[in-house]
Order: sequence, then structure tokens, then C-alpha cells
Amino acid sequence: MKYLPISNDLFTLNRKSFVSRLKAHSMAIFNANDEFVRSGDQNFIFKQNADFFYLSGIDQEQSILLLFPDCPNPLYKEVLFLRQTNEHIAVWEGHKYTKEEARAASGIEAVYWLQDFDNILHSIIHYADTVYINTNENDRYSHTVPYRDLRFLNDLRTKYPLHHYERSAPIMRDLRAVKSAIEVELTKKACSITRDSFLRILKFIKPGVAEYEIEAEIIHEFIRQRATGHAYNPIIASGPNAIVLHYIDNNQVCKDGDVILMDYAAEYANYNADMTRSVPVNGRYTKRQRDVYDAVLRVMRGATKMLVAGTVWNDYHDEVGKLMTSELIGLGLLTKHDVEKQDPKMPAYKKYFMHGTSHHLGIDVHDFAGRYTPFAAGNILTCEPGIYIPEEGLGIRLENNILITNDGNIDLMGDIPIEAAEIEEIMNS
Repeated sequence: MKYLPISNDLFTLNRKSFVSRLKAHSMAIFNANDEFVRSGDQNFIFKQNADFFYLSGIDQEQSILLLFPDCPNPLYKEVLFLRQTNEHIAVWEGHKYTKEEARAASGIEAVYWLQDFDNILHSIIHYADTVYINTNENDRYSHTVPYRDLRFLNDLRTKYPLHHYERSAPIMRDLRAVKSAIEVELTKKACSITRDSFLRILKFIKPGVAEYEIEAEIIHEFIRQRATGHAYNPIIASGPNAIVLHYIDNNQVCKDGDVILMDYAAEYANYNADMTRSVPVNGRYTKRQRDVYDAVLRVMRGATKMLVAGTVWNDYHDEVGKLMTSELIGLGLLTKHDVEKQDPKMPAYKKYFMHGTSHHLGIDVHDFAGRYTPFAAGNILTCEPGIYIPEEGLGIRLENNILITNDGNIDLMGDIPIEAAEIEEIMNS
């Protein structure tokens, strides 16, 4: 890992919060993510299971976490199982956690090698009535290939058919949405690295520069500051490419007079930022570009004010839609007649603003949280309105990351330039 060590207080507190919600005489088991084959003799870069990392702090493949707070043997109340290294692994793959390093990272004293898992599990599982298994219940995800936790569940049902099995996901959904102070600091670090990369590319962008060259400048800044890399595939979309919401080809040349929409951010210690900026390739917005830009910025600021504890997701999006409708009328893109005759299930504004305004942010970019749960202090959400005008080859989106507190909210990207005049000034300095 490139990032600096994280205090294991974070993971100790997370486990304490999790087990406090288990039924009596229950154990919970979490698996590290699968490794995925990239080619004949290569795997894709390993990405840890978010829930496993949240509870353990262990960033390594082939690992298992077992939590059994009512275990009659105190040695096994919380146990971490790791892949044991050897000379071959050391030569071909490099360093793996020692038991001492794993204890320091996780705060778990009972650390065993993976080959001990079956025997230890079998010795204690009969004293548990319920077994909690982790499943991916992010509603943006639908699996077609059974992942490790699902395969593990099927194996347990075969070996221990009379146990009662429960889902860990409802507990994790509630816990992960509310960020602790350490998690907020890690997110701030990801935002800070993202800010520095943005300041760097503002002075790099000019007509004739290729989108992929901008992407290269960004990843340079990320890696030199210990980020793992991109939080998600970066969108570097100049001119009409910005109309494609998830454009990731990044292979075109930026043209004089166009606006370039850049949706990218850093991942640091598995925590993510998520930023979008739209800047003029030549350093100056045209009047029309500036009018659309300022309209999006006004919607963003209005939406940000609504990101407070108690706000309900659907009500929030409805209110943002009203703000956007007013701006689109002002830009001449909609008329009052368009709004009067609109289908309430598909409002007129969605012709030019077709995506949601916010999503939760954390270990996952689209973080695990309740879609129908009111926003609460400790939530971090994006705020990312946009206007996309295909007939003008123009797409503008702006996005910052907002922390809700008991006293309102805090823009974690408040120090990243967003005013059009400030962006022009930096680009022309």
C-alpha cells in the first residue's frame, strides 16, 4: 500500500459498533475480495472488499475475519485469518502481512494463518445459533457470477444446514453511511490530493492538448502524493464528448473554444473523493458557456443548502429539479409551456439534466447507504448538477463533496476553485 498507516482505533470502533447489533449467540464472517484473472499469468490489481476493510483495516487478498462476541472460548471472539507467506510468494509477489503487522493494522490480537480457519471454525460454530454472512447489497450492483462470500455461504449451508443464516448488509448499510472523525480525515486527504491535481492541470490545459495527456498529469500528481490512484475511471471529456455521461475514452484533442468536463478524483487509503469541473480549453468561457456554467453553479449552491440532517432523498431531488427547471427556462432551453405539459414521471428538465444530484461517498465512490433513510450528521454526499446540450456540443457539470454535521454542512472541496472567474484567472496566470 502506498498510503500511510491508519490508526487501528478506526477498525476497533467499527467492529465494536457492528457486533453490538448482532443477535445473541451469533458469529459473523467476512471474506476478502476475489482476485480476478487479467490474462494467462496475470491478475487485475487487487481491490479489497469495502466491508472487510471497514472492519479489519487489512488490505490483502485471501483473508477472513471472524467475529463471535459470545464465543465461550475467549481466544476466538474476534479472529483474523491471513495467507501465510513463503519464499516463493516473497520472490514473485513481494511482502505479505506478518502476524505482528496484521495485529498493528487491525487491532485484533488473534491472528492465524488461513489453513487454520476450517479447524477453528468447526470448533466453535456449534456454539452459535446464527451466522451472519456478508453479501453485496449495494442497489447499484447486480451479480451474474457468484462472488467469494456467496460461494462461502453455499459451502456453509452444506456443512452446517441447521444453523440460522442472517445478512450483515443491513447493519453495514447503517454503519458505513455515518463517517467517523478518522474517515472524514481520510476523505479530506483524498480531496486535498484531488485539489492539487486540479491546480496542476489548470496551467497545463490549452488548445491542442489531448485528453489523455491531462489524464497523465492527474495520475502523476496522485501517485506522488501516495494515492492508490483514481477513485474511478476518469472522465476527461472535451467539447461534445461531455454529453456522454460516462465518457472514458479520453483520446481526443482539446479544441480552441470548447469546454472540457473533467470528472475524476483520488483514492487514498481506500477512501474516495469525487470531483467534477468544467473549464474552457483556451482559458476563457464564451458568454453562452459562462451563462450555462453559472446556472449550474447556482443549482449546485442551492442543492448544497438542502444537504442537512433530516433531508429525505426523493424530496431533495424533487426540489433540485425545481431549481434546475427555473435555470433551464432562463437559458432558453425550456419554456413555461414545456413545464406545464410535462409528464410528472419524466419532468421536462431531465432532457438536459438526466442524472441524480447526489450520492453517498466513502470506501465506495457510490457508497453503501439507505436510499430511503433521511440524511444524517456524518454522511458525506456528492453534489453534482449538470446541464448537457447536445445541439450545442456543450456539457457542464460541477461537483463537490459535502459533509453533513449537526450544525449544518461543510464543503470538503471548498478550497478547490469553482468560480468561473477564478478558473480563468488561474489558467491565464
